[in-house]
Amino acid sequence: MDQEERIAMFLDYENLAIGARDHLGGMTFDLRPVTDALAERGRVVVRRAYADWSFFDEDRRMLTRSHVELIEIPQRMGASRKNAADIKMVVDALELAFERAYISTFVLCTGDSDFTPLVHKLRELNKRVIGVGVERTTSAMLPPACDEFLFYDRLEGVEIPPARPSRSRPAPAKTVERPEPAPVPEAVVDTPARDPDSLATLVAQTVSGLQHSASGTVTASVLKRTLLRKDPTFSEADYGFRAFGELLRHLAGRNVIELSDGQAKGDPEITLPEHGDREAAFALLRTVVAEAGPVALSGLKNRVRKVAPDFSEKKLGYRSFLQFAKAAATAGAIDLAWSPDTDDYLLTKPR
Repeated sequence: MDQEERIAMFLDYENLAIGARDHLGGMTFDLRPVTDALAERGRVVVRRAYADWSFFDEDRRMLTRSHVELIEIPQRMGASRKNAADIKMVVDALELAFERAYISTFVLCTGDSDFTPLVHKLRELNKRVIGVGVERTTSAMLPPACDEFLFYDRLEGVEIPPARPSRSRPAPAKTVERPEPAPVPEAVVDTPARDPDSLATLVAQTVSGLQHSASGTVTASVLKRTLLRKDPTFSEADYGFRAFGELLRHLAGRNVIELSDGQAKGDPEITLPEHGDREAAFALLRTVVAEAGPVALSGLKNRVRKVAPDFSEKKLGYRSFLQFAKAAATAGAIDLAWSPDTDDYLLTKPR
């Protein structure tokens, strides 16, 4: 139990509830998918939600059943209601960070960029920060600041109702009119391409970088943490995999990586293949260079792609075409030398 992450969860409830209602087909925000996702990451010991609960009567009952402490922020006429809730949430989070050293992870359920300074401060205090927000109302500034960011729309268990016709607006749930939401940026989060080639490139590059910079072996857990540092919104589910291990086995089957037993059960070691695709790529480069005669490095990649349109040195773990060419020269596939006359590298057949 001492190895478990202790999690404190803070909900900017108006941001989430109105974001779900306005951008997810009028659905009511449900906390269960969030708590289920957090249960996989550690033990939630603090649950607090901030709002004027007179506007969220039904939601209040749902949160109470989920053992969430409701922090009341009255919204008087003419008062800055949103800022009051935000400031109270920031103060409580920082107070908890200083007073409860055993809390290792803070979950901020909001898409508001105003909380970015809080994220930075919590990370300065050596706390892990996870963000949760509705994708279309999440500021582009917030996800990169977090250690991990979960889009509510993509969580398992979130069922988005079909879009209603634009002319028919849903009737209000009750007679009390809800306050107008504070202005939020429109869909500002860019969704990366979720295709197998981009996944293979991302993983190969990351493993290659870890092999050059990290001490010791590269394990699945280290790779997953590094991928999340590169892109806090990364999730294997976006590529159609149920678990990270399933993703790794798929890439191993495509010869993008190699897996071997690690020191801990269920945490395999990961390396890049030393043969197979890499040797085939070296042979391809040797063939192109032999046909072209002495050829400059600039423009050579285009020649290679004319022969093999799907060629990418990044899939093999190289950060640049020059790095790939140097590796081919080391393997004896080609000769590589700097030419002062052309101010470029020249590649020739090996002597």
